[in-house]
Amino acid sequence: MNELGKTFLGLKQQGSGALIGYITGGDPEPKYTPRIAEALIQGGVDFLEIGIPFSDPIADGPTIQAASARALKDGTTPKIVLEIAREIRKEHETPLVILTYYNPIFRMGVDNFLRLANNCEISGLIIPDLPVDEAEDYKEIAETYSIDTIFLATPSTTTKRLQKILEFTSGFLYLVSLFGVTGVREKVEDSTIQLIKKFLPYTNGRIPLAVGFGISKPEHVKRIIENGADGIIVGSAIVNIINKNKGNLSKMLKEIKASVHELKEATLRSQM
Repeated sequence: MNELGKTFLGLKQQGSGALIGYITGGDPEPKYTPRIAEALIQGGVDFLEIGIPFSDPIADGPTIQAASARALKDGTTPKIVLEIAREIRKEHETPLVILTYYNPIFRMGVDNFLRLANNCEISGLIIPDLPVDEAEDYKEIAETYSIDTIFLATPSTTTKRLQKILEFTSGFLYLVSLFGVTGVREKVEDSTIQLIKKFLPYTNGRIPLAVGFGISKPEHVKRIIENGADGIIVGSAIVNIINKNKGNLSKMLKEIKASVHELKEATLRSQM
């Protein structure tokens, strides 16, 4: 069992769901990312997901698209993001997951990219545009570096397709909670809860299930965890705080830490 699986298991034994916090590497500038990561970790995230900025982020809504644009404008590259991750891991034990589209991996070379990710102590990779049907060679190389490959399932995923995804995914299954792209939503839809319950019989005892897209409030977190999910992923809500406070780093870090603390409190099953 790799680092992600061990962390999920430990949290389950403590009566807690996992809080996975997302930021775009290099947003608003690369030098700030380690400070932002530290605020997230101090606030209570159990995993840190760092996005490599990309010019065509098809799964992302306006908030994260804008963060990618800011980071790219400031010269952020995949290698810079991985080096930032290395810097974070020197100071913190929190597992790191990289979200990237496949093009940056392809351009660097799969083995080269994964070797560097391993050297930077990356625990897992999420690649939204890599279908399981084309992932066998990639997955084989990732396993040689002990890096989990985290695949996504969506509301349109059939149970037959889900079973194939579960053969390939490791670390956790990323359940996209709704149709569309990332972004803050006002409430958790009943359809999201139905989706969790539909997939749980296939994931229980096999791999942790983490739910993302649209989650931004403690009440969202609580409802998703109490309906059986092992973890939740929060991205746009955190990126909004970064964007809102670009000119005031101290206020940004304070708001991130406070917001994450509230979200983490909502993952504790003992409160339900």
